[in-house]
Amino acid sequence: METYLYIALFAPIVGSLITALFAQMPKKICVGIFTSTLIFISFISSMILLNYVDEDQIVHVKLMDWISAGNLSIPFGFVVDQVSVIMMVTVTLVSTVVHIYSIGYMDHDESFNRFFSWLSAFVFSMMILVMSDNFVGLFIGWEGVGLCSWGLIGFWYKKHSASWAANEAFIMNRIADLGMLMGLFLIYWNIGSLQYDIVFAQIVNLDINVVTWIGIFLFIGAMGKSAQFPLHTWLADAMEGPTPVSALIHAATMVTAGVYLIVRAGEIYTLIPDVGLFIASLGAFVAVFAASMALVNRDLKRIIAYSTLSQLGYMFVAAGLGAYWIALFHLMTHAFFKSLLFLGAGNVMHAMDDELDIKKMGGLYSAMKPTAILMSIASVALAGIYPLAGFFSKDKILEVAFNNGSYFLWFALFIGAGMTAFYSFRLVMLVFFGEKVHKKLGFNPHEAKPFVIYALTPLALLAIVAGFFEQSFHEFTTQLLVNYEFTLDHSIALILIFATSAVAISGIAFAVYKYKRGGFSEKIEEWGVYKLLINQYYIPKLYKDGIMKPFTSFSKFLWLNIDNMIVDKTVDMIAGAIYGTGEKARKMQSGNLSSMLRWMVAGIIILLALAIFYRPMV
Repeated sequence: METYLYIALFAPIVGSLITALFAQMPKKICVGIFTSTLIFISFISSMILLNYVDEDQIVHVKLMDWISAGNLSIPFGFVVDQVSVIMMVTVTLVSTVVHIYSIGYMDHDESFNRFFSWLSAFVFSMMILVMSDNFVGLFIGWEGVGLCSWGLIGFWYKKHSASWAANEAFIMNRIADLGMLMGLFLIYWNIGSLQYDIVFAQIVNLDINVVTWIGIFLFIGAMGKSAQFPLHTWLADAMEGPTPVSALIHAATMVTAGVYLIVRAGEIYTLIPDVGLFIASLGAFVAVFAASMALVNRDLKRIIAYSTLSQLGYMFVAAGLGAYWIALFHLMTHAFFKSLLFLGAGNVMHAMDDELDIKKMGGLYSAMKPTAILMSIASVALAGIYPLAGFFSKDKILEVAFNNGSYFLWFALFIGAGMTAFYSFRLVMLVFFGEKVHKKLGFNPHEAKPFVIYALTPLALLAIVAGFFEQSFHEFTTQLLVNYEFTLDHSIALILIFATSAVAISGIAFAVYKYKRGGFSEKIEEWGVYKLLINQYYIPKLYKDGIMKPFTSFSKFLWLNIDNMIVDKTVDMIAGAIYGTGEKARKMQSGNLSSMLRWMVAGIIILLALAIFYRPMV
């Protein structure tokens, strides 16, 4: 089984490195096919490992000694267990579809080869993150996905907004990663190891205050990677990158890493339920906060991005309340229908010459039936309608909140479910149905290439059937994760399910009813609430005016008054003095014999004077 582990792990980086050799050459379709094949091989290996682990086996390998310094010893080791293998299969499956899709999507891009090199490196970094058997290896993968996201979000670097968005994502994540590093330092300082098995075995022996700080610092890292408030603004701006990148970031890599960290460190968070409650509370807030912004946004990709942010909130609620397997279950099902939504959005963008304003579309169903059907399936799954996957995973999170006695959290998620259903079908109605606004604007939409549609089919099937694996998923993952016990009466659980389904169906019905008749009046844009939501609660403006501008002004002040006036002038003065002394001393080396004899005599006199008058102290 070790061979399959190495294939699953290293196949993506082999594709990335070989493709990098052709990065500056003209586009080669074989590059896309080659990297897609290697990612698919990684997926097959992951599936074989899943079958092996399902037989209650764990694959744990030590590739080599990595860091040895004093008492610190960190091997380059990997583990395939019930948690990591679920992530491996999810990451490689979605990545395979994204790679195949990208062959068509990036077909006309001059940097086709470079794109696939970055994309495969992104997958490899995520595999390092989820397969490592220690926190340092996880952190290496953590930083790797951060670097690759920077390269892919800013892929079209000649476009200022893309470069700015890439830098924003990178810098904001570096701020959060400082918190994660503090958590790792605390773990090593108190336990002396960063191996998962050793840490989780000894964490119970630490003072609860130390464990609390470890949990807080690790969650700060997760907040940045999974874009939780207030470190959330980069996620919507990351839509500047190519759409396949958005699908990969939002479905299988990057933002799922934060949830994975909390699930993986469940042994720590079980000891600190107060921190878990804070995580859940923040998640519930983000679920509603992000959904509210999606209600009014007109940008096709940003609506889906806010949806991801909202669903991450649901995952953190489950993880914060100790239902780690449910958080992981929603992460997996969400990956299928969210990647399907993003890739469908990419088809729409290509059909509309990269137009993103959904108010400029309408009636695309007749020209793009397969894409419309696929995105509708994904939207139904996202809304949590039976029998699609979202119903099983998302409703389970609401049950957890109610079962835990966190009724306010349950109500927030309940409201969020209705909002999710509404904005999902607001998008579907404005893009695919209603008046054909695009004709008035001169667009001539067309469907994507057949192989692109075929590539999306597995995601659509999984968005439909994945929920039915809930019981087997529960039995599989709780072999490793702490089991969550439900104490709800069966009748109450059914009432909760019916209530959540009713609010979701109501949201869909209201969206269909309203936008079938042209939507809301433009006067709504004058409302204060609308302006608040469309401007993202003015948080980006607050960051710009309250942090960026003062920091820029302060930096400019230091540059002009400290760097230029003091540091530079001091360095210039020292350099000038040395240069001036050298200019004067140069006369000693004139080459004139008489002059050099005079200098020799003067030197002898000075030495004699020192010998006569200088008396060392005894």
